[in-house]
Amino acid sequence: MSTRVYLSKHTCQTTPEEETPVCLRIQRSRATVNELHNHLQHAYQRDDVRLVRRITVLLALLVHQGPVAVLRERWSLSPSCLYHWRQAFLRQGRASVGYRHGGGRPEQLPPTQRKRVVALIEAGPLVVGLATACWHAVLIRVLIWREVGVLSNRHYGCTWRHNWGVSFQKARFVSDHLDAAKRLAWLQAQGPALVRAAKRCPGLSLFEAEASFAPWGSWSSTWARRGPQPAVPPSGKRTGYKVFGAIEYFSGRWFAQGLAGRFTSASSQAFLPMLRAQTTEPLVLRHDGARYPTSASTTAFLAAHQARLTAYPLPSYSPDYHPIEYLWKKTQQRATHNKYCKEFAELTVSVARALAYFATHPDTVLGLFGRSCEESGLELQQAA
Repeated sequence: MSTRVYLSKHTCQTTPEEETPVCLRIQRSRATVNELHNHLQHAYQRDDVRLVRRITVLLALLVHQGPVAVLRERWSLSPSCLYHWRQAFLRQGRASVGYRHGGGRPEQLPPTQRKRVVALIEAGPLVVGLATACWHAVLIRVLIWREVGVLSNRHYGCTWRHNWGVSFQKARFVSDHLDAAKRLAWLQAQGPALVRAAKRCPGLSLFEAEASFAPWGSWSSTWARRGPQPAVPPSGKRTGYKVFGAIEYFSGRWFAQGLAGRFTSASSQAFLPMLRAQTTEPLVLRHDGARYPTSASTTAFLAAHQARLTAYPLPSYSPDYHPIEYLWKKTQQRATHNKYCKEFAELTVSVARALAYFATHPDTVLGLFGRSCEESGLELQQAA
């Protein structure tokens, strides 16, 4: 560093406790100034607040000849601190500009790199060129190594991700065939218009759909001795228990009908007379885009009973807009989760018991509508 210091003949040396600045005439080279600016830029990139403050003060003192009183007031520093920084730089140069580690494990990822990694995690593995749609611990470790050059310890990976606000969650899969424009139009206009019309007109506003419950339940993991992979004997039967269901938007009233066979247009049409028999009001049905409620025979059946039945389809590939899907999930948790039904009758009894619970707890059903509205509102915010 080519910083030269000249003391004039009448230079007055002061102590650190005095506020009068030391009278120094400093000859600075361009290389010295550029080196300080480069060091300041690196401090900004590392988000080192203390180092940014120190270099900024040194530039103000040595380059711009800023008054000590002004710098002391602006940065809330004592005169002795400013005196020490200046004298150390004049004697040692850039080696004096820095801070030693104060102890403890140093942070491997500074805030700027941490923000970049979290942004890539939010973007998803496909965006960064990985052949998967979900993150796991090994992929995040590879991502950190590839992007910032830090090989994280696997024992501290969970702690890092927790501190970053990242958690292990079950992903919600969305079809790539959906029409985003039609979904948004339904959320903004058609859906609210149907709700307003249902409030004005007497009748029941029903969400109708179907679900299938397997006899082997929803198994995932089990505790077992290390070594061979645990095996669970299947029931030997692939027949599931089919259920047609409908929930009323305003009251949470629940209608259901079981089916031992397959879903067909005929079985779908058999569910509609059951609805008409248990109610006296006009019925407004909202159904998904499955082939059963949209077939030609079902359309003809609705036209023949249009005095009490009116149907409106939801956007294609949009089960997340159907509140009854949340009820099917709750039914699965109560009826088949981690349960093994060796006989088909056991499955039907378990599912019927779960459906009967929701029939007598309309407040629980109404809570599922609230969750659906929350997710729909979040999608509207993201689209905006």
